[in-house]
Amino acid sequence: MAVHRLSLSSTGKVLYTLKTPYQDGTTQVAFDPVDFIARLSALVPKPRINLTRYHGVLAPNHRWRGRVTPAKRAKRIANTDVRSPAERHVAMSWAQRLKRIFNIDVEVCSHCGGSVKVIACIEDQDVINRILAHLREKEQGRPTLSHLFYKKSVMTISLPTPESSGGI
Repeated sequence: MAVHRLSLSSTGKVLYTLKTPYQDGTTQVAFDPVDFIARLSALVPKPRINLTRYHGVLAPNHRWRGRVTPAKRAKRIANTDVRSPAERHVAMSWAQRLKRIFNIDVEVCSHCGGSVKVIACIEDQDVINRILAHLREKEQGRPTLSHLFYKKSVMTISLPTPESSGGI
C-alpha cells in the first residue's frame, strides 16, 4: 500500500486513490477509519508464520534436499521405507499428542516439576465408568465400594484407669 495515495476527507473518511481506475471509472475508495484499520490488519500475517513455502525438492522434508541446496543440509531420515498412515499414526504416543496439541505435559508433575511415569493407560469404557462413579460417590460423601475390596480390622484396646483399678 502506498502511503502517498492515502488521504483524509473533510467528513473524516479515509480515502485511498487507486493506481489504475476500475472499469466503472472509480478512482478512489472511501472507508470509515475503523473499517480501514480492520481491512489493513487482515493483511498482517500471524506471528511466527513462514511466508515462504517451498515445494518439491526444496521442501524441508524432501529426501533430496541435501543434494540440491548449497549448504547440503537436510533432515536425516533413518528409515527410508514408506510407512502407511496407520504406522505414522502409531509413531506418536497419546502423551506426546497431548503435549503437542494442548500443551499438556502428563510426564511432568504439576506441583513439583519432577518427572512422572505413566504406569497405566485405561482404555476400557466400563472400567472408566466404574472409576468415575466411585469418584463421584466419594465426593458426595456416600459410602463407596472400597469395603468389598479391602477388609480392615480394627482392634480396640481399653487400658485400665486408676479409678477402675482401685487406685493407689
